[in-house]
Amino acid sequence: MTSVWDDVVGQEPAVEVLRHAIEDPAAMTHAWLLTGPPGSGRSNAARAFAAALQCASGGCGVCHDCTTTLRGLHPDVTVVATEGVFIRAETARPLVELAQRSPSQGRHRVIIIEDADRLNDTSGNSLLKAIEEPAGRTVWILCAPSPQDVLVTIRSRSRSVALRVPPVDAVAALLVSRDGIDPTVAAIAARAAQSHVGIARRLARDPDARARRSAVLGIAAKIRGVGDAVLAAGELVETAQADAKAATEQRDAEEKAALLRSMGAEGAATLPPTLRTQVRQLEEDQKRRATRAQRDVLDRAMVDLLSLYRDVLVVQLGAGVELVNIEHEASVRALAEASTPEQTLRRMDAVGQARTRLAGNVAPLLAVEAMAVALRPQG
Repeated sequence: MTSVWDDVVGQEPAVEVLRHAIEDPAAMTHAWLLTGPPGSGRSNAARAFAAALQCASGGCGVCHDCTTTLRGLHPDVTVVATEGVFIRAETARPLVELAQRSPSQGRHRVIIIEDADRLNDTSGNSLLKAIEEPAGRTVWILCAPSPQDVLVTIRSRSRSVALRVPPVDAVAALLVSRDGIDPTVAAIAARAAQSHVGIARRLARDPDARARRSAVLGIAAKIRGVGDAVLAAGELVETAQADAKAATEQRDAEEKAALLRSMGAEGAATLPPTLRTQVRQLEEDQKRRATRAQRDVLDRAMVDLLSLYRDVLVVQLGAGVELVNIEHEASVRALAEASTPEQTLRRMDAVGQARTRLAGNVAPLLAVEAMAVALRPQG
């Protein structure tokens, strides 16, 4: 039977809480905080919850309210997802007024913030009163990796629902049933993505994505000294920049062309000063988006490296668990034989520290070089 929850895989306890809130008004509240690790399906769960709130049947999955919400087209469901490092105040402030409006045609006005962890003090505080005292039919749904990633003032005013990492088998089954992926490929992709549904789908459908991941995992075996480390770091950052550019370049050009067209300046050799400001603002927004895209690519590469060293540690300790990177088993065993568990743990710490530095706005090349140097063999 079709339901809005069909794509929220492996999250039965969380879904049960959200279903109960829809069925029992006493269990409902005005602000929800959905937390879980990357790939747990926070955004999918938020959209499914929004659809169920709008649906007269509580989330049938086929009615107009369900389908328009899931496709991002419902007039009373607003989704905010930043492509910058932070959600800026100018993005947050209009939501305050929106939260006070009655829904135009749905049962609720729902505001989803997919990256609530990217609210800074200014943007977060501008939303505080609206989240604390919204209009009677307004529901906020905030998403973040963990409650600690959200400003404490907002966290304390929201009901938290924790999502978990879904089982690999559940993700693979979803790829087979929804995307028609070969079961063997689906299983490998789901395991390599560590149950991240979006990444698993990309790995299963895009051979280039699988090749890029293999190249990242190959870095561990290539680094024999400081020189190798510096070269590997440069290659990794350049690849991340190229991936980010490929992902944003066409969109940037289309956005600029659309802006110039809307201002009647398409094809103009020079722009009057009044129009230059708007173009400059767009270019700044695009630059922030490219910065985040590059850091997201680098962070994912580091997560992949952590999965490799996790496998190395599993072999070194003789743990009877399945490897994440089964197709790279030979490389894993070679690394395990050439190092000790203590060295593997130090390497994992170095990767984790690089991720922390990137999140703290350290220059990507410096952070990755320091990590790569720490990955070299040490007697």
